[in-house]
Amino acid sequence: MNHQTIQWGIIGCGNVTEVKSGPAFGKVPHSKLVAVMRRNAEKAADYAQRHQIEKWYSDASALINDPDVNAIYIATPPSSHEAYTIEALQAGKPVYVEKPMAINAQSAGRMRDAAKETGVKLSVAHYRREQPLFLKIKSLINEGAIGEVRLVNLQFFQPHHSNVIAQTEEPWRLDPAVSGGGLFHDLAPHQLDLMRYFFGRPKQASGLSFNAAQLYSADDTVSGQVLFSNNILFNGVWCFTASEKRDHCEIIGTEGSIRFSVFEQQPVVLLKSGTERHFEFEPLQHVQQRMIQKVVEYFLGTSPNPCSADEGVDVMRMIEAFTSSSKMG
Repeated sequence: MNHQTIQWGIIGCGNVTEVKSGPAFGKVPHSKLVAVMRRNAEKAADYAQRHQIEKWYSDASALINDPDVNAIYIATPPSSHEAYTIEALQAGKPVYVEKPMAINAQSAGRMRDAAKETGVKLSVAHYRREQPLFLKIKSLINEGAIGEVRLVNLQFFQPHHSNVIAQTEEPWRLDPAVSGGGLFHDLAPHQLDLMRYFFGRPKQASGLSFNAAQLYSADDTVSGQVLFSNNILFNGVWCFTASEKRDHCEIIGTEGSIRFSVFEQQPVVLLKSGTERHFEFEPLQHVQQRMIQKVVEYFLGTSPNPCSADEGVDVMRMIEAFTSSSKMG
């Protein structure tokens, strides 16, 4: 871009933008948040006032076409990601879109294609890629700390009511028409993108998904397997109506293993030759700040894309491979 400052407009200034992302846009070099949009004009105005933002809108198109806005952050529920992304790209505004990238893989693919056709940049907000904890895991893998990786086992369980899920006024995450599925579609993209980040492109994926408790219209239990291009086998199981919380992932290699949690603030544990090493990390004030910095650098042409549309599509394809299995008669 010719601009020396990325001047952001947010579409969807809801709860997720209050601390996780919104304030970070003003703390990153060459970045400024200049406008926000929410369909409820009163809430948009309140957000702008509380965060000292110059402009607010209740219409997304008006924000996209604001000449002072030269980049768009889309933080709405997944069902509207495609329409807003394509509109922004066609207006020549690069886009940083929340995860999951879209409501399904086909929608994500159209977003990717629109970025290629317009030549306008698109990044996906799989922000854990840039957090120190996960960068450490990637460096341990890359330096051969556990030899060659063979297997990954992931378990994520939680009770029906849990504070892991972001709170919203409407429970849209449980409505497949808005979220694409259930809580799996909200949380698993973080985990599956990390696998994509660590191990490259998936070669095969399959799984099972069903609604065990019948507490809402979306599936609450999912299992899946992925074979990555370097013959690493991932096994994952998720249950959102279990009696206990469990957030556990183990990467098993030929010479040791790495254990960690994706959502809980736990140390990374390296097990090798009968000994354990612990790597601890401080909680981050704004969990997206490091990712936003990389996106700003990418939009300014000084750094590569920290999470491409192709990678976002791969994550959506893994999700669909787990949850679109045919039922036996």
